[in-house]
Amino acid sequence: MAVQAETLDFNDLGFMYRDLPLRYVSTYKDGKWDAGKLVEGNQLTISESSPALHYGQQCFEGLKAYRTKSGDVQLFRVDENSKRLNKSAIRLLMPEVPEEKFIDAVKQVVRANEAFIPPYGSGGTLYLRPLLIGVGDMIGVAPAPEFMFIVFAMPVGAYFKGGLQPARFLASFDYDRAAPFGTGRAKVGGNYAGSMLPGKLARAQGYTDVVYLDPATHTKIEEVGAANFFAITHDNEFVTPKSDSILPSITKYALLYLAEHRLGLKATEGDIYIDQLDQYKEAGACGTAAIVTPVGAITVKGKDHVFYSETEVGPLTQKLYDELVGIQFGDIEAPEGWVFQV
Repeated sequence: MAVQAETLDFNDLGFMYRDLPLRYVSTYKDGKWDAGKLVEGNQLTISESSPALHYGQQCFEGLKAYRTKSGDVQLFRVDENSKRLNKSAIRLLMPEVPEEKFIDAVKQVVRANEAFIPPYGSGGTLYLRPLLIGVGDMIGVAPAPEFMFIVFAMPVGAYFKGGLQPARFLASFDYDRAAPFGTGRAKVGGNYAGSMLPGKLARAQGYTDVVYLDPATHTKIEEVGAANFFAITHDNEFVTPKSDSILPSITKYALLYLAEHRLGLKATEGDIYIDQLDQYKEAGACGTAAIVTPVGAITVKGKDHVFYSETEVGPLTQKLYDELVGIQFGDIEAPEGWVFQV
C-alpha cells in the first residue's frame, strides 16, 4: 500500500524505499517506445524468462529533486543522468531512451508525488530511480525482445547515518568491483550485486565500506563502496581517480568543476596510489546518494592512514560540500545548465 505523506517525519527519513502513489512506465516494442504513462501500484508483471532476470540486461540511474527556500522544486543535472543511462544501454544492447522522454518522465513523477518532497531545511530530498530492463520471452543469451523504462521515487534523508562526518574504510585486495574492459563504466546491477559481500565483511569489522582498487594491479584507488573517490593534496590539488572501469559520477564531475572554478584549486583526474596516501591531507567519497562523505581513514593491509581527522571534516571538503548542496537547494547560483526547474 502506498505511503501517506502526512505520516512521514521529513526530518528523520533515513535512506530507504517507500511506495509512493505514482510512477512512470513506458514500453519499447517493435522498434519504438510507447508514449508512457503514470501508473499506480509498485508491482511489475514480466515474463519469467526476461533477460533482465537471467542475464542482467538492465541498467539504472539515481538523481534527486530538491525543494528550494522559495518553495520551488528543481533537479540537478538531469540531462547528465539521461546521457549516462544511454551509455549504459548501448553497452548492454538496449534501446536508448530519448533525452526529452527521460527528462519529461522524471518531471512527471516529481509533480505527481510533490507532496512527498521534503521541505527546505529538513535536509531531505525526493530520490528518483530511473530503471531500464530487458523483458519478454527470451531464454537464449541474446537481447530482450521488449524493454521497460520505469521511474519511481521516494523521500530520503542522508545515505550515511550521522550526516557529514568522517567514515572509515577498508582497502580491498581480495575483491574487485569490476573487471578491466568490463562494465565498470556502466551503471548496471551486476556491479552492485558483486559489492555486497565485501561490503558486508567490511562492516562486520567496523568499517563503513571497502575501497576498491584497480583490478589489474591492485595499486590504485578506483571507487569507495558504491561511490566515487577524491583526495586533496597538501598543495591543494583536487584529484579523482581516472580509469575505464570507474562509473563516471555526475557528482564527481560537478566537484571537479567547483574545486577549480569556485575554490580555486587545481583539479585533475589521475592515479591515486594506495601506498602513497601520505600525499593527501583530505579525502572523500561522492555520489548522488552519498553527496560528499569525508574519508577519515583507510586501513591498508592492517595499517591505518588517517587523512585530516577521524572526527572532524576537513575545511576544503566542507567547502565543496557546502557549495554543491547550496547549488542543489537553490541557495547558491548554479553554473549555467546545471539546474532544471520542475
